[in-house]
This record gives sequence, C-alpha cells and structure tokens, in this order.
Amino acid sequence: MNELQHAKYVQAIPPAAIIDDSSATASEIDASGYDYLTIVLNLGATDIALTALKVQTASSSGGSFSDLSGADFDGGTNTAGGTLALPSATDDNQVCVFQIDLQGVDRFVKVVATFGNGTAGGFIAGTAILTRGQGPLLADTDYADGGVCRV
Repeated sequence: MNELQHAKYVQAIPPAAIIDDSSATASEIDASGYDYLTIVLNLGATDIALTALKVQTASSSGGSFSDLSGADFDGGTNTAGGTLALPSATDDNQVCVFQIDLQGVDRFVKVVATFGNGTAGGFIAGTAILTRGQGPLLADTDYADGGVCRV
C-alpha cells in the first residue's frame, strides 16, 4: 500500500507575501484520527535567517499552544542524530521537514516560522501530510480540499 495515496493533505503555512521581522501565518492542523504527521516547508528567496522554526501543539482548537519537545530546527536532532540549525540568509529554496509520531501529542498542531529583520525578508510555505488514519477517506476533498489527480 502506498501511504501517500491514503493521506490527508492540509496547508501548514499558506503561500503569502514576503515576511520580514515577523512570523508566517500558520494554519492550525487538526491531527485527530491520524498516527503520523509530516510537515514539508518550502523556503523561497531569503536575505535573513529564520529566528524560529518549530512545531507547537494544543489540546483544543484556538487553545494555548506550547512547543513540542524536540520539534525545533534550533537545536533539534536530525535523522542521523546530528544537531539541526535554523535556516540562514543563504539557504534559499531549501526544503525543511518535520516527521512527527503523533502518539501522546496534543490534537492540534501548528508551525512557528519567524524571519529576522532583513533588507527584504524571506518566503515560506508548507504542507502537512497526515498518515495512518483510523478511518477511510471517502472523497477527493477528504484527501485534499482542492482534489486529487491520480494517474
């Protein structure tokens, strides 16, 4: 079975204008009914480093979010056990990924992505992929609100 053909895709950070000395507007992700969450973040052109790139959780929608332990590019651990660093001003067009086992994690999740104060700032957008759901997805819009083209 291809896990990605049975996944739910939602916006983590919708595409937006350049961000300078501010945080990206992140969408709240409802992870209820899923065992795993992958968040894929796409950096565009940047002229300043990020000052934060992490994941937070809350038990209720609109609730008080707190940092998810270890889910931080500022000192978190990569897949090889090395220490992660925040994307710098020269990390244009890179992809950053969070892979999260949702067991024991609060239901609502969001990304915090903050750019420092640069000449122009930077671009970021991201998609959350929820996998190993507990129920079947019945319609294309259950997988992705824009639909799915499967070939």
